[in-house]
Amino acid sequence: MKVTDVKTFLVYPGNAKNWLFVKVETDEGIVGWGEAYTQLDRDVAVEAQIKAMGRYLIGRSPFNIKHFTQVMYRDFAVKRGAMDFYSGLSALEHALWDVVGKSLGTPVYNLLGGACRDRIRVYANGWGGGRSPSETAERAARVVERGFRALKFDPFPGPWQEYISREDELAAVANVRAVREAVGPDVEILIEVHRRLAPMHAIRVARMLEEFRPFWYEEPCVPENVEALAEVRRNIRIPVVTGEALYTKAGFREVLEQRAADILNPDICNCGGILELKEIAAMAEPYLVVMSPHNYNSMSIGLAASVQLCAAIPNFLILEYFVNFEAPSAEIAPNALRAEGGYVQVPARPGLGVELDETALVERRYQQFPLRGIRQYVDEGP
Repeated sequence: MKVTDVKTFLVYPGNAKNWLFVKVETDEGIVGWGEAYTQLDRDVAVEAQIKAMGRYLIGRSPFNIKHFTQVMYRDFAVKRGAMDFYSGLSALEHALWDVVGKSLGTPVYNLLGGACRDRIRVYANGWGGGRSPSETAERAARVVERGFRALKFDPFPGPWQEYISREDELAAVANVRAVREAVGPDVEILIEVHRRLAPMHAIRVARMLEEFRPFWYEEPCVPENVEALAEVRRNIRIPVVTGEALYTKAGFREVLEQRAADILNPDICNCGGILELKEIAAMAEPYLVVMSPHNYNSMSIGLAASVQLCAAIPNFLILEYFVNFEAPSAEIAPNALRAEGGYVQVPARPGLGVELDETALVERRYQQFPLRGIRQYVDEGP
């Protein structure tokens, strides 16, 4: 079997950002689907990476997945990876696994060592954004009514900057307090910080939040400064998470060595793909660190690839699930996976277990979002 063509689809879901899918075709008629992580205004750049790498995939066996990803990193990228490159490579890697699984008539997790579980616990994201603590609390309560027992949100107001005011610190605490009161003591609250704080603010806010028993404290500092992240972890009593902005095993080595995080959350659509995330999970095992993959992608291929991986690793904790992406995902993927009662069932279908409708992809063709209100830090100061 040989790869004969690689096609890309940029899709507008109606909110948040565009999605990017890749279709790998073979000379035996089997096709595989993959998905790349995207950000606003960086989606076209990721698509260009896929098209460039796709040229080198034509004529290759889809079974030689590890070899292809190594060739791309060593020779195509000349060992100079970045988000756009790894996002594109991840999508191609997913599609190859999908082809291989389909050709062998088995789910991908069976090719990764078999399933450790038959359902995947998920937490809800994409529901927040309330303009006041009470509105955020109301939204949280509606998510819980759907059966989710864990939910994540960013309680911090204002721009993403390292030094924040006392007023913003107290606003974050008020938002978390309101959500805890709305959902009760038995629902897990996951705090997102988006890499925005200096250690002194991250530590001070975390200590104020401890009484509300957060499930975790995600990326309080930029992951490139592992010493700062480790400082925060040593000084708070909430589990620290990092990983969504780190790529490949190399990006996680120092985090593990310095014990800078309790939980890792690499994204299967940008960390290098399914096998790379499995290897990161294996690295984390002897450090007693668990895995909670990030998943700011569609709830079609991105979710399907994550579910296959989460089924196969022993140190899995919980997976991200974007409720605001459910409806458009169902439109483009008739057999998309869906959360029920806070869990996603592991599918028994071959490959990734989810197919895309090309007509629906074309109907939701790419749209450029309006310019964002990007703050001019150099002119205005922090």
